[in-house]
Amino acid sequence: LHLLAALQGLLWLAANRLGAMEGLLQQLCGAENPGLPSHSGCENKLLSLLHGWHPPHRGESDPLVVQSARDLKDILWTSAAFLQGFQELDAGNHATALAFLQAAATGLCPKRVLAQIFTLMGCCNLKMGKPQTAIQCLKQALQVDGSFLPALYQAAVLYRHLGLVEAELEALALLDQALGGSTQTATASLSPPPLVGVELLLRTLQLRAFFGQNSPSEVKYLLAQRCLQAGRVKEAAEHYLDLLALWQEGPLHQGFLGGELALPRIPEVFLEAASALEEVARHQDAIAVCEEVVAQTSNLVPKRLKIDVGLSSQEDSQGTPGASSAQQERESLHCILWRATAYLLQGCAWARLGEAKEAISLSSRCLQDLLRIQFVNTGSNGTEEDTALFAPTEEARVLLQIRQLALTVRGVEFLELGRDKEALMDFQHSLDFCPENSAAHWYLLHTLWKLGRRQEALAHWHKCRTNPVLMEEEDKRPSLQYLRLCSKWMKFPHMESLAKNLEACLGERRQEPP
Repeated sequence: LHLLAALQGLLWLAANRLGAMEGLLQQLCGAENPGLPSHSGCENKLLSLLHGWHPPHRGESDPLVVQSARDLKDILWTSAAFLQGFQELDAGNHATALAFLQAAATGLCPKRVLAQIFTLMGCCNLKMGKPQTAIQCLKQALQVDGSFLPALYQAAVLYRHLGLVEAELEALALLDQALGGSTQTATASLSPPPLVGVELLLRTLQLRAFFGQNSPSEVKYLLAQRCLQAGRVKEAAEHYLDLLALWQEGPLHQGFLGGELALPRIPEVFLEAASALEEVARHQDAIAVCEEVVAQTSNLVPKRLKIDVGLSSQEDSQGTPGASSAQQERESLHCILWRATAYLLQGCAWARLGEAKEAISLSSRCLQDLLRIQFVNTGSNGTEEDTALFAPTEEARVLLQIRQLALTVRGVEFLELGRDKEALMDFQHSLDFCPENSAAHWYLLHTLWKLGRRQEALAHWHKCRTNPVLMEEEDKRPSLQYLRLCSKWMKFPHMESLAKNLEACLGERRQEPP
């Protein structure tokens, strides 16, 4: 009877029917006994019932009994505590979850399950504002099972939360190395596993999703991105190249625009890689990576694209049949922006190689691509209002940032070729799209000064002096990493000397008789 009850309890526990399991145990123990002792400090009716259940010894020496009722009771105890702890963690009840998990850790469980328990305890402690305790829990998880990679990933997440960049990168590097190895995981005992074990009852979809192993691509990308953000650009460039090589060899290369992984869209990763390569002066490699983006997106770039901002947002929110059309328009918009950015980064690379004509050509291609896009907002009366500068979408903001950078790049190269008037026009247009861009202001002042238009230069300098935000170096940088690096390369190199000349000229003007 006790063996049958244990087996029924296992089935109900696997189906997450904890209430039915409680009822069975109450009947098995004779009657409900609210005075049953708690175990490991965790007040819970089911665990108290399991603790108070004492199956008979009979059958333990029977050769036909593979697992005794007492063995199954221990498995039920650990599994019930674990699953309830995970459910409480998922519900945001972190203190309760921690109590359940601590109880589960006292039960009988294999190394992998114990590592999972310690990992979840680390997550609970982090949510409760106890990061140091969380670190100790994750260390325990890795000590118990050194090949349990989710604990290593959670450690990287925790180190990032604490701002410990070196520790985070070290954890990610170890995780990347483990995922890249041919042999991964095997800490299972050489002895045959039990017929029924805790691990068999913990294969819920939610647990598998939480402990789902990160793909090598995800970890490699995260490592590259964090190295780039931490200023370790050479390492970042190598990691990006490794990632691109992995995709070139695998099926992801065939789905260049696919987005199944927990990554940015793949063209964006290529653009990040190109910017990292350009940052370490690997100009030809950066140009080649951008060329791949151009090749993969060119067939998907329309000649003209009109985006009705008001209509698109309304369709997306209401889920109307037109939403699929709006989604296709947005995909076309992304393709245009990706290709335009690739041209922009190639232009930057050629500019830094000293090839001004090539840089101008590619910057112009970038600007021509952006002219394909028109943002409009159809009003309630059916009329279209141009919203090119005020469209409330992230894509519209990115478009303006790309356009501003392309105009600045082209203007700088016009200066290199002595085409100062064309440069002046580009800098003026650049400020039309982004009035608070300091580099464009400095280049505009420089060009006016170079053309001998001192009065205009002084007037603009006075405007900048009265509004210090315009001249701040860390002005409103683009949100995307690869555009931020491009903005960094556009910094005007002679600010001090130009400011000195302008101030001297202003002083002379003040001393002149009226």
